[in-house]
Amino acid sequence: MLKVNLLITGFPGCGKSTLVNRVVDRAKQEGLKVGGISTPEFRLDSGRRGGFLICDIATGAEQVMAAVDISSPVKVGRYGVDLNAIREVGVTAIDYATTSTELIVIDEIGKMELAVPEFQRVVIMAFDSPKPVLGTIGLKLKTHFVNQIKNRNDVTILTLTPEVRTTVYQQACTLLGL
Repeated sequence: MLKVNLLITGFPGCGKSTLVNRVVDRAKQEGLKVGGISTPEFRLDSGRRGGFLICDIATGAEQVMAAVDISSPVKVGRYGVDLNAIREVGVTAIDYATTSTELIVIDEIGKMELAVPEFQRVVIMAFDSPKPVLGTIGLKLKTHFVNQIKNRNDVTILTLTPEVRTTVYQQACTLLGL
């Protein structure tokens, strides 16, 4: 693997997480140890999106990170955010990946996750590490922290659209040395 801090950006629903999952699968097929987080949505019985999980890629641990029925002082859209889930699963997973894996995955650096200062700390730690980082970040997300990350000299940003999915996947694999 090559050291790169690679961020995939794009509009919601363009396939950022799907692309990251494909790269992770390829890295695992090549025998690499992968760690970090993913934040898949979950659906209610009605078929409507109920919220998001936060999952530790290395251990499989997961918790509900945000849901329509969570009462929280932090809300993103209609979702209450469980800050402890981000700390217990997300921060722990990225911290572990930084010390014990060959590829650090942060899917995603978003409004919910950024509500936890410890999350921001481990993201910086991961980017500063000698290991490659593959992350996702919203195209329109604007905060001081996000601007710091996006403007780092050691960060490469690839913008994903449906028309360039295959090209961006190939670029990501090449940049990571897969």
